[in-house]
Amino acid sequence: MLRATEISAFLSRNPAAIAAELTMVLGSSPRAAGTFMLIGEAETIGTIGGGALEHMVIARARQVMRDGESFDDDLDVPLGPEIGQCCGGRVNVEMRLVDARKAGELLRRAETEEALQPNVFVFGAGHVGQALARTLVLLPLKVTIVDTRPDELGGLPPGVTGKVIAMPEAVVRGAPKGSAYLILTHDHALDFLIAAEALARADSPYVGMIGSRTKRARFSSWFKAEGGDPQLLNRLVMPIGAAGLGDKRPEVIAALAAAEILVQIGRREDSAARPITGGKVRAVHGR
Repeated sequence: MLRATEISAFLSRNPAAIAAELTMVLGSSPRAAGTFMLIGEAETIGTIGGGALEHMVIARARQVMRDGESFDDDLDVPLGPEIGQCCGGRVNVEMRLVDARKAGELLRRAETEEALQPNVFVFGAGHVGQALARTLVLLPLKVTIVDTRPDELGGLPPGVTGKVIAMPEAVVRGAPKGSAYLILTHDHALDFLIAAEALARADSPYVGMIGSRTKRARFSSWFKAEGGDPQLLNRLVMPIGAAGLGDKRPEVIAALAAAEILVQIGRREDSAARPITGGKVRAVHGR
């Protein structure tokens, strides 16, 4: 998904740009209907699925720019042997010059989609927190890094919000519904306070805390001693990125934790989207 700031920056560099959007998808396709990319004379942003389809669309757009044509065009493309792809589906690609009206439409769409993105709060801006910031900002998520130490929040990538607060657990209480929480501060006692608040949020799809089996055992004992419901401990992911089989490199932990978060958010959204009759929601993916 393209962010509004990315679209604005691209159009400022490429005043003569073409928007290519998948307006119809039949059968299997690398991307869904509504996906779009922007094409300039020397650069592009976004993707409609890559491969021969995207190469053909970019070449057509740049031919139009070179020839100075007045241009509105639709391409009906079978994703088969004719273009060197084997998805088996068929797509319609709408191609439009990006004038002021089209730019406004794309920016409004991006802003609307961004507003609907799930929130992820990362508590702790140390090495793993910074790695998570760099990883999560690439995904369709709104990312906030929370720390008690202002100096640790320097150098966050564009698109990530830094928040300095003396009582980070208060952030959990005021977080939007459906937020996910990763807890990895410099203080185990603070980790415990934040985790207790996060586990109390029944709307959260993911609560993860960095640490060992010993830390988990200590937290469990503390949590129950404080009157916490032992059943809530089943929702705690600890250690985060457990599929790494003990790999402690920050970048590896961040990649695996990001995957965990996306899976859990997806499961929560899929469950919410299922009809009351209990029918199954099915999706087809392919190339």
